[in-house]
Amino acid sequence: MRAIIISFFFLAALSCSKDNTQNEILELTGTLKEQGITTYQYGTHTLTTSDTFYALRSSVLDLDQYVDRQVTVTGRKINGYPVDGGPEFINVTFVEPE
Repeated sequence: MRAIIISFFFLAALSCSKDNTQNEILELTGTLKEQGITTYQYGTHTLTTSDTFYALRSSVLDLDQYVDRQVTVTGRKINGYPVDGGPEFINVTFVEPE
């Protein structure tokens, strides 16, 4: 009986653990573009780096002022993405023009 109780608490602890990759701060450099119509339907802008494409949003910055510019963005991945074959979704908190 004791082994069953210990196993239950162990499994409960594992199921409550967070994925730390979602909380890690990212710095990405590339070209920022306004997002048009997409199949994945999330984000307001995109960032294309040398090898990857990202969907972006920001609740604290006006990303429109950086459209068609080479920038470094700082932000975090948004939980639950990518979906529908789309890119990683980043919540941008800082933009540094190159």
